[in-house]
Amino acid sequence: MAITRPINPLSTPPTSLLYCKSSSDFSIHLKPSNLYGRQRFVASLSDKNPISPSTFSDHKFDHQANLSKNKYEDIIQTLQQHRNWDGRMLCHYQNFWFPVGDFQGIISSQNNFNAHETDIILATMPKSGTTWLKALTFSVVNRHRYNPSTDESPLLISNPHDLVPFLELDAYRADENPNLESIPPPRIFATHMPYRVLPESIPRSECKIIYICRNPLDQFVSHRHFLLTNRFQPDEEPLSLEQAFEMYCDGIHPFGPFWDHMVEYYSAGQKEPNKVLFLKYEELRKDVVSSLKKVAKFIGVPFTEEEEKKGVIEEIGKLCSMKNLKRLNVNKEGNWNGVVANSSFFRKGEVGDWKNHLTDSMAKKVEMILEEKLCGFGLTFESYINS
Repeated sequence: MAITRPINPLSTPPTSLLYCKSSSDFSIHLKPSNLYGRQRFVASLSDKNPISPSTFSDHKFDHQANLSKNKYEDIIQTLQQHRNWDGRMLCHYQNFWFPVGDFQGIISSQNNFNAHETDIILATMPKSGTTWLKALTFSVVNRHRYNPSTDESPLLISNPHDLVPFLELDAYRADENPNLESIPPPRIFATHMPYRVLPESIPRSECKIIYICRNPLDQFVSHRHFLLTNRFQPDEEPLSLEQAFEMYCDGIHPFGPFWDHMVEYYSAGQKEPNKVLFLKYEELRKDVVSSLKKVAKFIGVPFTEEEEKKGVIEEIGKLCSMKNLKRLNVNKEGNWNGVVANSSFFRKGEVGDWKNHLTDSMAKKVEMILEEKLCGFGLTFESYINS
């Protein structure tokens, strides 16, 4: 059940719930959710009579499938846990580490997300080019609707994360089974979930997956800056850079181990190249035009010769560049989901910035880890670590 309207300032915080008592049998909670540049209210039900569950025609409600918050907490208590260097708790699930606060969204999306054959799923490790990939993919898909060379693009007034929602961090974070059917195709979603953790409907359907990875050294540095800026656990004193790095090398970090995250998507792309497109952040930075042509062809909307002659690809690259997005007021002010500073998504985006923060011995340690973990897969980052 969803109601759409133009974006307007809300009188209540974006994380609040608007409570409406419908009858003696059930209550409706309307949660503001900004999807595809429109303010949507996604309804969830609180049934007061478990013997006779209430239903809406456009909202599934199953007492067996809808686990209560206490149920999720009960599951978490059965999992191995570890405190991340920034103070947040991580839980170990399906051989990966996840922030406890994201666990409900992960399980809910696994249980309820129904992939369409026209869907596009953008998968990344945190701070591996997620924001950039969202902006680029959104612009490629919608280039005939929003001319990238004009002031029509929603990216000029909306953060990329408001235009392309995360499955586990947005859509399913507070609603176990949101109605996503009203979003027009092709739907674009993002996720930090590893390949093995994805909802089963994604690998089984004809939808496309675009994965972008980044040199682990740069990814670690960028993610550390991001977490220090936002301080999701302000009462906890963050561990030192050296301690955080040791945890990273042990694979204990949000959505880690990083090597398994990359290898699973890389292997899936090697097995099904028409299903999974594997990109490297560094190569995208080096040649955005060639990368955009690859993306457009992969998702079934290749650039025409006329578009190439008119410089449409270059215009998209310019629109979505770090320099351009960073200067926009929408990305300098405000926050995303009420907690993340929009400006924290746009720091440097440079290749090799790790050299300003990590030692050569640290780089050597990661190089040795990659040699061991990526051996035999054909995936390397040697040139970016040694350069």
